Amino acid sequence: MGGVVVGFDEEWSRLRAAAVQAADGPAVADPAVADPAVEAREAVLERLAEFRSQVVLVPLDVRDGLWTAELGGLDWICAFSDEEALARFAEARGEGDREWAYRRVVGARLLDELVPALDFPCGVAWNAAGPDGLAFPPVRGIVPDAAALDGGMAA
Repeated sequence: MGGVVVGFDEEWSRLRAAAVQAADGPAVADPAVADPAVEAREAVLERLAEFRSQVVLVPLDVRDGLWTAELGGLDWICAFSDEEALARFAEARGEGDREWAYRRVVGARLLDELVPALDFPCGVAWNAAGPDGLAFPPVRGIVPDAAALDGGMAA
């Protein structure tokens, strides 16, 4: 893949700025100008496809289950692209000096099998505490409908 690599925060800022500019711009759409909402959706779908095809590291809790963190009233399984990303997360939590046991899981299996097997709604946070972090909430199009908050699962 050629070109410049842009971190998630940079990309998000660029897309958000483009959306603000579009909102403040003329009411007539210019077909030569890309729609920021479409660009943002495409960027997320691209990152989702990348995640689904990767083997990720998922930390384990003290009972050897998948380690989760609560944020915004929802549980999140934390997954990392490599040991460096996991180490950044551990350092950010002030727990960089302890050993973090983890399992290797294909991202698609995590979203399609493991999240639906839980008896509570749960999303996946990929590379939390990193510049390329992304959250995959438990919604249709990311997890199976039966596990989605906007599908079959009741909150």
